[in-house]
Amino acid sequence: MEFLIITGLSGAGKSRAADVLEDLDYYCVDNMPVALIPRFAELCLDAHGRYDKVALVTDVRERDGFGELLNTLEELKAMDCTVRILYMDADLRTLVRRYKESRRPHPLAGKGVTLEQAVAREEELLAPIKARADFILNSSQLTLGQLQSRMFGLFAGAGQKRELQVTAMSFGYKHGIPIDADLVFDVRFLPNPFYVEALRPLCGLDKPVSDYVFSFPQTGQFMDMLTGLLEFLIPHYVEEGKVNLVVAVGCTGGRHRSVAIAAALREALEAKGVNCVNVHRDIEK
Repeated sequence: MEFLIITGLSGAGKSRAADVLEDLDYYCVDNMPVALIPRFAELCLDAHGRYDKVALVTDVRERDGFGELLNTLEELKAMDCTVRILYMDADLRTLVRRYKESRRPHPLAGKGVTLEQAVAREEELLAPIKARADFILNSSQLTLGQLQSRMFGLFAGAGQKRELQVTAMSFGYKHGIPIDADLVFDVRFLPNPFYVEALRPLCGLDKPVSDYVFSFPQTGQFMDMLTGLLEFLIPHYVEEGKVNLVVAVGCTGGRHRSVAIAAALREALEAKGVNCVNVHRDIEK
């Protein structure tokens, strides 16, 4: 069993790091009391593989008990657990700015203690832990996406890769633009199957409607440009840490053109190795 101890300076991004580790199938616990770690480890071991990877966030919020952390880690090793330490660091200017923005008090701040003094005291208390850390990650200049990328590089298992879940959603403008859409494309410039009497009762998932929509050269040109745009965008969205992308395709009623285009978009993206699903929001309206 692997135990990853996430510690470091308050405001350096420990909770953010834990969020990323959850996406990497770690079982994460924030602000775990040091005295409870051995007992918690016993419970995890008794679960017989249910908790193979555990990440525990612990820091000076516990105050008195934190000094026993190194001894506790030796206890875990004696239980045949793999123990590693991730130390989250940041420069003073960044920490002060983050505390000003969050308007939360530093755990070591108090009457007559400035924020700078609290950070300096925390660095002093954490020095033995930092010296033993397996990984030191300074988050001062990192965006959330960059932090996720660094964390993924350090802790992703073999064969794991960062993936973006794309939803190709069809909708009708008469029912409103989807509020969760990231990108919206209007296909009302295409000829409307609604005005073909034999196609009106059908939907864009029916082959006669799809064939009609794609019988026009502008449809193929649009699909080529749309898939090319998404091929360009998706790696950059992944780099910035985005995990879900909703591509909304709209026509008047959300039953014919948008459905056919969204379905074709899913097939085109899947053929390029992109994880994509369809949602046809207004197809029954």
